[in-house]
Amino acid sequence: MDAIPLSPLSADANLPLVRIRDLRLTVPSAAGPVNILRGVDLELAKGEAVGLVGPSGSGKTSLLMVLAGLERASGGSVSLGGQEITRLNEDALAKLRRERVGIVFQAFHLIPTMTALENVAIPLELAGVRDAEARARTALDAVGLSHRLTHLPGQLSGGEQQRVALARAFAPEPALLLADEPTGNLDHATGEIVIDLLFALRARTGATLLLITHDRDLAARCDRQVHLSDGRVDEAVAV
Repeated sequence: MDAIPLSPLSADANLPLVRIRDLRLTVPSAAGPVNILRGVDLELAKGEAVGLVGPSGSGKTSLLMVLAGLERASGGSVSLGGQEITRLNEDALAKLRRERVGIVFQAFHLIPTMTALENVAIPLELAGVRDAEARARTALDAVGLSHRLTHLPGQLSGGEQQRVALARAFAPEPALLLADEPTGNLDHATGEIVIDLLFALRARTGATLLLITHDRDLAARCDRQVHLSDGRVDEAVAV
């Protein structure tokens, strides 16, 4: 596939940041093709926080993976800031993630041999940001970890590791933040701290948030909730 450059983000405030049309994802299995996403239609407005809820196996994480460019759709279209991303090659998708999409998973996915500061700075450096270390320090300070810059992930608690992951996701100032059960590996009290930070950083940066969660109280903190069932947006379910 030929390289397709990223186009500038649309400045039209009336256009949604994310527009998904008839999105489909089918994967092979020993028993035959499995339809995971079956024609999803969804829009996310600029600066909106959307809680994505639904039973296990409904396709929530698969939808996030397609939005992040980590999984290729089988059909349909996904537009981010006016850019059709389903046609981008791997290099362009990596650039998209570095510059426009922040991701926070349930597992922290920190590099174990790098300090907290290095974990946050390295994606900035890969994106060619000149003041990568200074921005990483600022991001870690924003999540209350300015005193843990030189600590390795193994020297941090689970809550601290997830706060490093938050700092890493927000440091590039992404237009879109994707969070997949970000408190799933944390106790309730620690999870509350992480979620408060997540929403505070989103409010500060104006990022659009898609939050996958099984916690209805957490989803209720979003501007809107979307229910996914059997690979489709279920308009009939009250959320």
